[in-house]
Amino acid sequence: MNIILIILIFGIIIAFHEFGHFIVAKLNHIAVTEFSIGMGPAIFSTQKKETKYSLRLLPIGGYCMMLGETEKSEDERAFSNKPVWVRMMVVLAGPVFNIILAFVFSMLLIHLYGFDKPTLTNIVDNSAAYEAGLEAGDTIVKINGDNIYNFRELQLYMAINDNANPITFTVEKADGAIRDITVIPRQDSNGDYKIGVYSGYFKPQGVGENISYSAYEVRYWFKATVTSLRLIVTGGVKSGDIMGPVGVGGAINDVIEEVKEESETKSEAALYIFLNLLNWSILLSVNLGIMNLLPIPALDGGRLLLLIVEAVRRKKLPEEKEAIVNLVGVVILVMLMVVVLFNDIKNVFF
Repeated sequence: MNIILIILIFGIIIAFHEFGHFIVAKLNHIAVTEFSIGMGPAIFSTQKKETKYSLRLLPIGGYCMMLGETEKSEDERAFSNKPVWVRMMVVLAGPVFNIILAFVFSMLLIHLYGFDKPTLTNIVDNSAAYEAGLEAGDTIVKINGDNIYNFRELQLYMAINDNANPITFTVEKADGAIRDITVIPRQDSNGDYKIGVYSGYFKPQGVGENISYSAYEVRYWFKATVTSLRLIVTGGVKSGDIMGPVGVGGAINDVIEEVKEESETKSEAALYIFLNLLNWSILLSVNLGIMNLLPIPALDGGRLLLLIVEAVRRKKLPEEKEAIVNLVGVVILVMLMVVVLFNDIKNVFF
């Protein structure tokens, strides 16, 4: 049952990404030759007019294949014969649809469970925060001058900046007054730097607050993903901490099993499994959208970069050069996938 839920999550996220390419292509009268969810051998396919719709064995990807995308075509409905700005819209549509999906899932999650407003509900006695003057009821609005909207942004900051450097919080007091309070983190018994504050989850007061905090939820995962990519590039994250589809599937499975063990009734377990799957779906959808925008050939970001170059030059790139760039990108991408898959297998099974 767990594996079906995990495959369903990946399938929905990938399908929505590819649907973005598909619908924008169709709206701009581009012929789509195949719309596929999954990779590898087809387990189901059907032909509707010019488009073949396929469901393939491996739930690790998908594609929207358009006429004239990889070959020459004189057809006016070919992707390659459309204006450069139209092709840019089609390429961008996949990542944009992932962000839209994440927002919709965030609205549902926040409606059912609430949001982590950075309002402090408890201050640990004699902690760094206590002695600096932070109080229960304070709402943190900035960390070192940067706006925050979720309590997890504070947790993310503390995880990245695990040191005793002073932190300046701009807080809104319960009476509405705005104050700057500087806190110096302290090391706990595990060697981690903490300040000693807690928050909780708050139910949205009306549709407007639900929409606002859904946007903040997407913003948080966007920020967390970009921060993670920066740490990977700068060496702040070990290769063993990087997860691919297998690793993510294993982590989701662990969460489901933990919820089952801790829940008192089947209905309670079902609810919290659903909420956790929603949370993972938001994370993965934002992650997929951002990763696809990386300027790596064979990804949407790489294709977009070539289109931007074409727009600046005001003429298409030579096909042979574009083919070489894409081939190099595919090789790099496959190598990365193999490394990540090997790392996932090692972490999950050994």
